[in-house]
Amino acid sequence: VCVHSLSVEGSQHFTSKEIEYCNMSASQKMTENGVFSRDKVLTIDTMNPTVKNVEYAVRGPIVQRAMQIEKELREGVKKPFTEVIKANIGDAHAMGQQPITFFRQVLALCSYPELLNENMFPEDAKNRARRILQACGGGSVGAYSASQGIDCVRQDVARYIERRDGGVPCDPDNVYLTTGASDGIVTMLKLLVCGEGASRTGVMISIPQYPLYSAALAELGAVQVNYYLNEEKCWSMDLSELESSLAEARKHCNPKALCIINPGNPTGQVQSRQCIEGVIRFAAKERLFLMADEVYQDNVYAEGCQFHSFKKVLFELGPEYSDNVELASFHSTSKCYMGECGFRGGYMEVINMDAEVQAQLSKLVSVRLCPPVPGQALMDLVVNSPQPGEPSHITFMKERTATLSLLAEKAKLTEQILNTVPGITCNPVQGAMYSFPNISLPEKSIKEAKALGQAPDMFYCMKLLEETGICLVPGSGFGQKDGTYHFRSGQPSLLKHFITAFHILRWV
Repeated sequence: VCVHSLSVEGSQHFTSKEIEYCNMSASQKMTENGVFSRDKVLTIDTMNPTVKNVEYAVRGPIVQRAMQIEKELREGVKKPFTEVIKANIGDAHAMGQQPITFFRQVLALCSYPELLNENMFPEDAKNRARRILQACGGGSVGAYSASQGIDCVRQDVARYIERRDGGVPCDPDNVYLTTGASDGIVTMLKLLVCGEGASRTGVMISIPQYPLYSAALAELGAVQVNYYLNEEKCWSMDLSELESSLAEARKHCNPKALCIINPGNPTGQVQSRQCIEGVIRFAAKERLFLMADEVYQDNVYAEGCQFHSFKKVLFELGPEYSDNVELASFHSTSKCYMGECGFRGGYMEVINMDAEVQAQLSKLVSVRLCPPVPGQALMDLVVNSPQPGEPSHITFMKERTATLSLLAEKAKLTEQILNTVPGITCNPVQGAMYSFPNISLPEKSIKEAKALGQAPDMFYCMKLLEETGICLVPGSGFGQKDGTYHFRSGQPSLLKHFITAFHILRWV
């Protein structure tokens, strides 16, 4: 009872502490031990509202449940399976891919330079380590580097790009080392996003898409502009779809950028040169900034497919395009044959960026001080690998070839396996590290999912996890055409378990 509602005579029956407590604001309370407490300053109502709009399906509810199941298995809870198969994410080493020996040797030498005095490492690994350490402050990978990255590593990246693109020049000053490709992508989006209302920046992203893009756009308060890949044509890009999507978006926002993932994640397609030319011409005509996510550039498996970098095609189209179209391209140590996700190494190259904007970019990256130096060292080894005649070259090429061959074999097998399951159809996996099959769900299952407030493919993936231990990501987390359902699968290490589990789930 509040003392303000009592008469003066009535209030005299309360102690001074009781009156003080009643007169406190609603945001102040007293705990049982007599210590005053206040409501939280940061609550779900007072936090940044854009963060609440962020979703990242790759590590969403399915994965959280998978972790709970793993704990239950360790505690002896009986399940129809003995382990969780995590096919939800492209974490190659977690799925059994072995690291490249040369990379780990050099990283060990960089981390513990005393090993340079031992005879157990080949001389070319020692030379690489010495060169990297000499470029580090105090000769240690524990020191900060320049914010844009270690200078000699950026030079090596530039030379790598020139070799990859048949001699197209690359200026090391346009190369920024990053904390994985994701860091570079988010940084570029920060530069692009501005405006309010109808002038708010729109960013065109493919559907299906890698959820980093939708999550970053939600956090930045940008407008997500969807364009749909053509599933019937092996997830190819359709210029008429780009045109209609852009025209519709211009009614309510200001589209400024076009993002492409090639080879594709989650769809595994490899875009043809003709398609890339068309995209570049479209971007030039519509004055769009191009962002080319090329982290799977070594992961091309299908016969007749080939990786073409956007930069190379841009320059081969001539000065009309190469002098004008603004482009940022991204690469990483996390995919391809390396699979070194945990080191968080990557780079981005910017082309035709306004000089004043690039100065702002350099300022922006300086705020995070520098990318992880061991990741920078690893990036250097990727772009400056052992050469013919060096002691490590034969072993390196053997391991690289074996890894890529195994990934190609798994891509083919995964496609074949999925297409044997009734109700599942899978396009050829041309590249990258994933399949994105279409699943036909009975109306009963769709209704049951909706009654639970779940997307039907989320319901499917959760049931698959509970009954077989396979952890996948529902297609709804990547985006898909209305009325279609999918899931994304990384290439599983236990293919026999994979096929058995899908045939067990006969209710599809």
